[in-house]
Amino acid sequence: MGQSSKELGYSDQLLILPFDHRGSFQSKMFGITGTPTAEETKTISSYKSVIYDGFEKAVASGLPKEMMGILVDEQFGEDVIRRAKEGGFTVCICCEKSGLNEFDFEYGADYPKHIEKFDPDFVKVLVRMNVEDDAEANKRSVKRLTELSQYLRKTNRKFIFELLVPPTEAQLAKCKGDTETYDCDIRPGLTIAAIKMLQDNDVEADVWKLEGMEREADYEAVVAATQEGGRDKVGTIVLGRGANDEKVRHWLKEGVNVDGVIGFAVGRTVFWNPLKEMQEGKISKEEAASKIADIYGGFCRFWLESRN
Repeated sequence: MGQSSKELGYSDQLLILPFDHRGSFQSKMFGITGTPTAEETKTISSYKSVIYDGFEKAVASGLPKEMMGILVDEQFGEDVIRRAKEGGFTVCICCEKSGLNEFDFEYGADYPKHIEKFDPDFVKVLVRMNVEDDAEANKRSVKRLTELSQYLRKTNRKFIFELLVPPTEAQLAKCKGDTETYDCDIRPGLTIAAIKMLQDNDVEADVWKLEGMEREADYEAVVAATQEGGRDKVGTIVLGRGANDEKVRHWLKEGVNVDGVIGFAVGRTVFWNPLKEMQEGKISKEEAASKIADIYGGFCRFWLESRN
């Protein structure tokens, strides 16, 4: 962490390997629904350790440690958080309840205790918010997010806000059901509208973690919204959304040289296939970690080499 935590924003480059997936990870990787047993939790945690091994290997391959970080959850990643802290890496932890359409805290009113327990470099939330969708649900989410933002400012903690903007049925109908048209023509404007609504309600992110944009001009417009009103040090990072390698590289290429876009957080695209191969007995734990290191390291090098 190169910057004082007291000023709003973060402008150093930030290349994050996120593996804070919980509900989707346990159900799609392991077929576990509901609350996992102690044994199942141990198994899921062991897979997260393999991802972290891959992260460490990537850093050791000669990449800039100060730019690289992990995003992980307390439920399955407590050991990983401790290892990363001991290793001096940038650590981000999540505090949203997994898989909800409306934002709520993972640990309810106890969320500050869980943040203080680990003292992370960044606290992250994932929020699904479309300003043309359920107004009451949006209002409830915003109220909780305002509380969190004020707590993080008061305690001098950095805030990463992951904003997903899923289409409404009406918006998708306008695009004749084509999600690519929605992503290209409608989502950028809705992203800006959500950011402005949140800012107007005293939700102040240091870093916005946003879905990839198809055009450089869309990144420029979104960054302008994030930095409006004297927020000129606020950064934006690009998330991977589980897309294929080619798609993620396209999103990164369009944003990499836009002032204010400072990096990425690409997770499933990096770790999913190596873990599946390991689970199916096709490769060893060490080989899975090496594959994760190669893919994540590849994105880091692509980013660094693409910057003017």
